[in-house]
Amino acid sequence: MKATFAAGCFWSIQLAFDKLEGVTQTKVGYSNGEIENPTYEQVCTDTTGHAEIVQVTYDTKKIKYEKLLETFWNIHDPTQGNRQGWDMGKQYRSGIFYHNQDQKKQAEASMKKQQEHNKKPITTIIEPVNNFTEAEEYHQKYLQKRCKNAC
Repeated sequence: MKATFAAGCFWSIQLAFDKLEGVTQTKVGYSNGEIENPTYEQVCTDTTGHAEIVQVTYDTKKIKYEKLLETFWNIHDPTQGNRQGWDMGKQYRSGIFYHNQDQKKQAEASMKKQQEHNKKPITTIIEPVNNFTEAEEYHQKYLQKRCKNAC
């Protein structure tokens, strides 16, 4: 099964999901923008509409979608709009990109529950995954390649 999330720079998002038992693969990339097959340089112009995302493949017998949603909420600030910390632009927005109606329903319920614990309004978008492009190879597992045992 696949799940797709945007929560700022995709490097740290990938690292967080890779640590979960039951996650069998992650890929970073770009999704929900206006052009086909964008490059990192194009996405960084903040004109393509794409979000930096991580696409998570997981074993439903070992981990549930709810756990992925819980991890998503815990790894970023969903109230910051089109940014995370110093990273600013639409490509850094908070988003849950669902693959089916069950994921949509669970994401909406999860966001409602999460809002109860936030004083500021959550800006996370929930929409179907669209126009996914895998990021360049040098972005895949970027932090794992660079920080070895420190991550």
